[in-house]
Amino acid sequence: MSVTTMLTGMLPFVVLAAALLALPVSIGLLNRYRRSVQRGMSAVAGSSAPVERTTARSAPAASLRIQVLDPSSPDAQASAEPALLAVAFQRPWRAAAIYAIAGVAYAGVMTAGWLGSTGDRAVGWNKLLLLSWTYLWPAAIVVSLVAAYDLRRRLQVFGVYFAVLVAVIAVTVARNPESTALQLALYWIIVNGPATVLAFAFLLRPIRAVGPLVLAFMLLVALGSQALLSLAGANESLLRAIVEVGFSVGLGGRAVFIGLIALGVAAGALLAWPLLRALGRGYERRRFSDQALLINALWLEFGIVQSISLAFGGALWVLTGLAAFAAFIATKRLLLSPFARQHAAAEPRRLLLLRVFALGARSRRVFDRLLTHWPYIGNIAMIAGPDLVTTTVEPNEFMEFVSGRLSRQFVSDSNDLRARLARADKGPDPDGRCRVQEFFCRHDTWQMTIERLAAETDAVLMDLRSFTAHNAGCVFELGRLLNAVELRRIVILVDDTTEVAFLEKTVERLWRDLESGSPNQSLEAPRLKVFRANSFAERELHSLLA
Repeated sequence: MSVTTMLTGMLPFVVLAAALLALPVSIGLLNRYRRSVQRGMSAVAGSSAPVERTTARSAPAASLRIQVLDPSSPDAQASAEPALLAVAFQRPWRAAAIYAIAGVAYAGVMTAGWLGSTGDRAVGWNKLLLLSWTYLWPAAIVVSLVAAYDLRRRLQVFGVYFAVLVAVIAVTVARNPESTALQLALYWIIVNGPATVLAFAFLLRPIRAVGPLVLAFMLLVALGSQALLSLAGANESLLRAIVEVGFSVGLGGRAVFIGLIALGVAAGALLAWPLLRALGRGYERRRFSDQALLINALWLEFGIVQSISLAFGGALWVLTGLAAFAAFIATKRLLLSPFARQHAAAEPRRLLLLRVFALGARSRRVFDRLLTHWPYIGNIAMIAGPDLVTTTVEPNEFMEFVSGRLSRQFVSDSNDLRARLARADKGPDPDGRCRVQEFFCRHDTWQMTIERLAAETDAVLMDLRSFTAHNAGCVFELGRLLNAVELRRIVILVDDTTEVAFLEKTVERLWRDLESGSPNQSLEAPRLKVFRANSFAERELHSLLA
């Protein structure tokens, strides 16, 4: 088997097999992860006493007014810190622009590789533009992931890309009558179609948190499954020796064949495991963020797939994708460095996100909106729950799970909580984004954790959609917020599924029983902001963050 045949035949098979395996494996692992977390939440740490309130209480100076806001309310649109709000909305697009510029470096290397592998000497500016814009397609995907938080904006990003593509094709056809628009469109599909489809193996939202890790593992396993077969097939003496050894222990031809595949799979897994552990440690040591891991995996996958066809011009041209990926990484680091330093100079603002766990996928929608903007101004702290646990799983947490050590992630007592808070990530990652600080709590440690988080937060968003009298945990959280956090820093999120009457009665009861040391005790005109939202379009999101 020639090297070219291996690169253009075996390599596509390996990538396809890895992608097809990554999706169901990711789903299965995340389901097991969710169940493991739920079991841990139901368990008792045993070393933490229940929270008992012995603090003196007194009636507050004034009655509490619950102010219901909607996106059109003047108070909802007014921001206490307009400069900070502008940062939250502008920085995602600045980061996206940096990734797009780094994508230009990637596209330039891929274009040079295409010209070199094909030996094409008829180089005109329109051909260069068409090739470069074709190879720039991953940038549009990344921009939609980094900054376009809703469907309308994603359609705008893709619309701009394809509008330019159509214009470039039109100019190319006008200057080269031998080419047709259909031919050029098919060329774009051939170059980008397979890589785009395979990208869904780790970009689908339900598995995005672990998709790159699982795909990397499956890629090495699939590569191992074919490596021994290819080596044996390329060396007749080696193949004869393997067959003789197999026959000597009573194996038939089919068993030897299956054995080679099994040994290759085992070898691939043994190589993949240290790689995944290294990625987990790198993330824990803040060498990269979860978003950076996802973006790098996307561009590397495009580089590998897009360079396979270049091997027809010579085996070494298959390395073009790796060279293009290296150009992307170098350019990205160069441009992100001052961007991240500018962010690091500002004091991070911690947002405490509380919610009704029963919200499920609806909770993820709000979280995704926040995750687009808030990490550029500070951290998001939250209690791990079944609704978001598979969305927020971090590489090091996932590796602890697959290693059978998930229990290490759970808060065990007050000393453990103090240590976790002390080492909590407060500054930004190298890409300028702060992290989500997720606290895994046992049945007897979550109240203690809520108290500490409430005491140290800068702002609170409590998602009480679907809130009813059955949500006793949320009632406790409301009480702690009123006692520990200034009202101006609290926003309650509701919609038509919230039992607003019960919410108002609960807040009024908790307000009358306020602790003497509460920062809200002496307010002359106390008001609690309740934000009603349904669609979370741009206007609602802007008002909510304001």
